[in-house]
Amino acid sequence: MAEEEVQEEEKQKPPIVMIILVIVGVLLLVGITMFGTLFATGFFDAEEETAEEAIAALEEEEEADAEAQASSGPQLLETPEKEKLDTVYFKIPQSLVSNVKDSRKVMQITVQVSTHYDQQVIDNIEKHAPALISEMLNVLGQITEKDIKDSEFKKILADDLKLVMNATLEEREDFGGIENVYFVEFIIQ
Repeated sequence: MAEEEVQEEEKQKPPIVMIILVIVGVLLLVGITMFGTLFATGFFDAEEETAEEAIAALEEEEEADAEAQASSGPQLLETPEKEKLDTVYFKIPQSLVSNVKDSRKVMQITVQVSTHYDQQVIDNIEKHAPALISEMLNVLGQITEKDIKDSEFKKILADDLKLVMNATLEEREDFGGIENVYFVEFIIQ
């Protein structure tokens, strides 16, 4: 009987030892993984400057730039090369419908504009959309059937709309910025 108890104890010990070894192995693996990740991300590298020092340096640079601009007066900004600027497109939200002058025909167009300048031009177009639409409708109201039959009619109309829109924006915002006018819908009935 004593031998049987000893044998049972010996049978029970190896699974407990095995479980403890597995747990220690898993913890060791997790620890090594965490240490390796922190090392790879640069956690243990010495920081060259603290975040507070970096913020202070940036603030000093901004103050120096502001003082330099204030002391030298207004300066013209250099426009980057035109090839490197992105073209921004904007569709006028409303279709324009107008009668053809001295005719029973009706013209409906949808206009999209483009610019190489920044988003400010598009914001100005959105801001003054009612005035721009009114001016474009004035141009459309002057079109006759003879004008429509001209082979260059759409190009001439696009140029006229561009001139009117830029003049309106220049009057209200001191800058036009519209470079091209496109017709995304053009119907004459």
